[in-house]
Amino acid sequence: MRHAIYPGTFDPITNGHLDIIERATTLFDLVTIGVTTNPAKNPLFTVAERVELIAQVTRHFNNVKVDSFAGLLVDYALRLGAGAIIRGLRAISDFEYEFQMALVNRKISDGIVTVFLMPNEKYTYLNSTIVKELAMFGGDVSRFVPSEVEAQVKQKIASRQ
Repeated sequence: MRHAIYPGTFDPITNGHLDIIERATTLFDLVTIGVTTNPAKNPLFTVAERVELIAQVTRHFNNVKVDSFAGLLVDYALRLGAGAIIRGLRAISDFEYEFQMALVNRKISDGIVTVFLMPNEKYTYLNSTIVKELAMFGGDVSRFVPSEVEAQVKQKIASRQ
């Protein structure tokens, strides 16, 4: 079975993330979305909330599983028996960092490959930080996230004010 992990913080999941997930589901028998934390980021949602949101908006895929993890991505992939890591590339600026990470991951375990997928060009500028900042200033994020996510972002921001 071809099993890949698509890791990220997904705070919140965007239409760009969903585009990558859809592409990955055509290439792999199973895609595990691995939700993790990043100490450099200030999350809007807890890991459990993100897992639930992602499960809601990916329920129509029959080969997607949503999970969370902490620690090294390669260790997580090995634990699950995944042979690939999916990474999205929006722009040239993403490539240098992602290329370095792929090489480090290969050094840790040369049995796991990194597959780079580009989203539809209409999502190349989109990331979770932009969505959060736009929402915090009362902007319309409906074009950037699924409706279920939009509602939760609005509710979460309202509860913080």
